[in-house]
Amino acid sequence: MSKDKTTKKKSSQTSTVKGKLDISRSGMAYVIVEGMDKDIVVRPNDIGRGFHGDMVKVQISPDSGRGRRTEGKVTEVVTRNQTTFIGNISLNKNVAFFKAATEKPMPDFYIPIEKLNGAADGERVVAKIVKWDKSDKKPEGEVVSILKSEDVNDMAMKEILIEAGFPLAFEKAVLDDAMKLSETITREELKKRKDYRDILTFTIDPVDAKDFDDAISIRNLDNGNYEIGVHIADVSHFVKPDSILDKSAYERATSVYLPDRVNPMLPEKISNELCSLRPNEDKYTFSVIFQITNRGEIKHKWIGRTIIHSNHRYTYEDVQTIIETNDGLNHKAILLLDKLAKGFRAERFEAGAINFSSQEVRFQLDEKGKPIGIVIKESKDAHKLVEEFMLLANRTIAEYVSRIKINQEPVPFPYRIHDTPDDEKLKPFAAFAKKFGYTFNIHDDAAVAASFNNLLKDVSGKPEQHVLEQLGIRTMAKAVYTSKNIGHYGLGFEHYCHFTSPIRRYPDVMVHRILQECLDKNVKPDKKMEEKCKHCSDRERKAMEAERASNKYKQVEFMMDYLGDEFDGIISGVASFGFFVETVLHKCEGMVTVRDLNEFDEFKLDDADYALVGMRTGKKFRMGDAVRIKVVAANLEKRQLDYHWVQDEGKTELNVAKAKKQTKHKK
Repeated sequence: MSKDKTTKKKSSQTSTVKGKLDISRSGMAYVIVEGMDKDIVVRPNDIGRGFHGDMVKVQISPDSGRGRRTEGKVTEVVTRNQTTFIGNISLNKNVAFFKAATEKPMPDFYIPIEKLNGAADGERVVAKIVKWDKSDKKPEGEVVSILKSEDVNDMAMKEILIEAGFPLAFEKAVLDDAMKLSETITREELKKRKDYRDILTFTIDPVDAKDFDDAISIRNLDNGNYEIGVHIADVSHFVKPDSILDKSAYERATSVYLPDRVNPMLPEKISNELCSLRPNEDKYTFSVIFQITNRGEIKHKWIGRTIIHSNHRYTYEDVQTIIETNDGLNHKAILLLDKLAKGFRAERFEAGAINFSSQEVRFQLDEKGKPIGIVIKESKDAHKLVEEFMLLANRTIAEYVSRIKINQEPVPFPYRIHDTPDDEKLKPFAAFAKKFGYTFNIHDDAAVAASFNNLLKDVSGKPEQHVLEQLGIRTMAKAVYTSKNIGHYGLGFEHYCHFTSPIRRYPDVMVHRILQECLDKNVKPDKKMEEKCKHCSDRERKAMEAERASNKYKQVEFMMDYLGDEFDGIISGVASFGFFVETVLHKCEGMVTVRDLNEFDEFKLDDADYALVGMRTGKKFRMGDAVRIKVVAANLEKRQLDYHWVQDEGKTELNVAKAKKQTKHKK
């Protein structure tokens, strides 16, 4: 019997199931249950104490089924999707309420006067739900902070974090717990670790980084080989399972990186002090040590806990200069690492890894967080050097754990997996690429990977590069965490996990703990591993949504100074209602609507050609086309840019069509 059928049968026999609550603007709600074909309908009066996005238990109505839609009633909130909200205070005499600023219906919070924390009537605040007893009609809350309207930027970023379900600050108990941790290196702990303090070690990070969670060591061995160590901050030494710190880190599951701030997974005491591999300080680390020949052959691997002493802190720019000039501090070591990294990279692509590259933007901000410039970040050899050694460490750890069995069963472990492309997305992409003269073999997964790499190499520097890269990425599955190891298609790895960033990712902390259990031969299988993986994947997705929203906000804010100006752009997407354009200079995306094009022609969407096509003129606006646009509107609240298409006078047939149309009207 299939899983879906089993789940369906079970749900019809039991009266209560668990699922995610999705509340519509109208107040009607639906509970999405994994394995059920249709969602359970919940009427407004039956939502109980559930908020949008909560994991809830729902009691299915006995009249449901048998040709009727399945209805139910929320009986319990299992986990809250969000506990902190942004909204306004309503204060009348000695009674205060908080009204959340959300499109989804939810009850007001009763706020005791002593929990207003100085908030006045009408003020914009951050409030959290404290309790909701069965006897209470409304939930009780307290004001966490007051949002000052004069700092619009700060308020906008906080709202984005709150919308994504990330707390703005750590609870006092969490901070107190962090402050109790000692940075003293003890003799007892030293006995458990390999001492690497006398070996050349350094970190390579962005210029503005404060948390250095990975370092590389290198030394020559007597046998002519090199010993290269990848050393990772030992967060699990300080953050113990089920502690207040651990629960707080798990709840967030990831740090969130916005243009003007980091919302960290761990308090600064840990992320920027205790675990940050700062230069000239002894630090506890978890390491993978490789013995490598001059030709890049790995002869031996060792995994375990260590202590290191970083000799120097490099920025990516520092290392790039050394690579380009063959000169600088420790240049021989860095040039050797660069040579080995390039060899590992070439091997990966030969083995089936896909060479996708993406451009990122970095905002230059003034003292108030207002963007005054946009810089396109490039991935250079220095970035690739670090990337290759981190990939090697992650892969090595996953391979090691995958070989261990407990009662003939694999160890429950948070693998990082990436599925093969979806056929339904791949076929139209292959057909589209063929229009540009690129053949695409979709016979099997290996052929698809080889085709992608050939295409990415052939398309480099050509006008269609951007569109084919973007569409190619869209055919790909999303990488996620799961205990069901199916490998990482994009990287071409059979086994892969995240081990190298425990300061900012909770799955890495889980990996460290399980790894130590494996080394100690004392594995305690975690029955909730898949649930934890799903939570971490969900939090990662929410963090990415917040990062995208904050980047979009800054783009709109930046372009407000350019209303009425014209820019060159590339069509980055098409839809029946218009086409999206990304400016070449700043990578700011806005929309040209079909409504604005209607004065020239009637445009219809051609799905197969990723284009809008004029019904009379045949004029095409195809994804990847270069166009000229004018910035006509910038809406910060909606994080939306509106562009108008600027005609190229004398070159476009639309002018002819427009002239004929105007002449006809005059007659």
